[in-house]
Amino acid sequence: MPERFGYYQNELYLQGYGGAKPPFSTDATKLEDSAAQVLEPEAFSYVAGGAGSGATMHANREAFDRWKLVPRMLTDATERELATTVLGTPMPAPVLLAPIGVQSIVHPDAESATARAAAALGVPMVMSTASSTSIEDVAQASGDGPRWFQLYWPSDSDVCGSILARARAAGFSTLVVTLDTWTLGWRPCDLDAGYLPFLRGLGMAVAFSDPAFRQLLEKPPEEDTPTAVLRWISMITGTDRDWSALPLLREHWDGPIVLKGIQHVDDARRAVDAGMDGIVVSNHGGRQVDGAAASLEVLPEIATAVGDRIEVLFDSGVRTGADVLKALALGAKAVLLGRPYVYGLAHGGEDGVRHVLRSVLADLDLTMALSGHRRLADLTAAALRRA
Repeated sequence: MPERFGYYQNELYLQGYGGAKPPFSTDATKLEDSAAQVLEPEAFSYVAGGAGSGATMHANREAFDRWKLVPRMLTDATERELATTVLGTPMPAPVLLAPIGVQSIVHPDAESATARAAAALGVPMVMSTASSTSIEDVAQASGDGPRWFQLYWPSDSDVCGSILARARAAGFSTLVVTLDTWTLGWRPCDLDAGYLPFLRGLGMAVAFSDPAFRQLLEKPPEEDTPTAVLRWISMITGTDRDWSALPLLREHWDGPIVLKGIQHVDDARRAVDAGMDGIVVSNHGGRQVDGAAASLEVLPEIATAVGDRIEVLFDSGVRTGADVLKALALGAKAVLLGRPYVYGLAHGGEDGVRHVLRSVLADLDLTMALSGHRRLADLTAAALRRA
């Protein structure tokens, strides 16, 4: 029988009957406010903040409101099938955890806690290059759970190759290459606080544990952290490549490659022409370009243009089960959930991430049922009405 994520609702009601309420809200749209109460101000602003005025972040959420589900009745939706396979990775629902770095500023267990929670539910975790935890330690925490690796592309080809070889050896199956963050966007929340965690040596575990990177240093990072930090930052920022650089990745990665940060249909077509296996339609959660188009606004055009030739994934602004359904109906094969699970990590470590994931999956399951859909294949634009 397919996984019934909606049963989490019954579990919570029964707990409430016994006097035990959820540890924090089941509404992912409320988690930002409550996370502000448990995180240090600088850490909260780093996670919650965006580029410029925040217009792109707001646009991401507003775009979901412009699409409405149109429920159908008597569709025999008692049993639903949410499981899918994306680029060879089986998953119980079309949801992955987006790559988010420096999780140690949120909780001391950092990415290991996230990995354990994701693995317990079979949800793929996309590990960030900017992790506070090494590739090998995240893999160990993941156990048999599915895991993808996100790359901030180092300018040194030996270091890049070393990192990718480690990820492949540690069981990461798919490479996600972030294209939209070759330099940091203008982020007033962080600038006003003078706060960038990387300058404090945080989020450097992948680099600092890499033998090829360490060979470039006169002293190991443990003895001269500031020099190592600046060397690494200069290696992953400041260089905008062109499409001719993509074959270099194929030399170091024999699995599927996904390009993250695609917003224009012509770039999606170029990804296909370059032989990429997937794309993530994303504006980095509004963290890079102020005043950019909402990711959901550009998703339908991109999915129509290339969805039959490449796997189209989606992120930016996803908070609810209804959001997931809308993105799927507009052409995404799966979605990446970002800030909400990090807020869950802040609230309760591994248990907090698991609670957020179970809540979103339950919401997805029940909303899919009550809107009259039994299978993911049933979700097309016909399920929606433009507001």
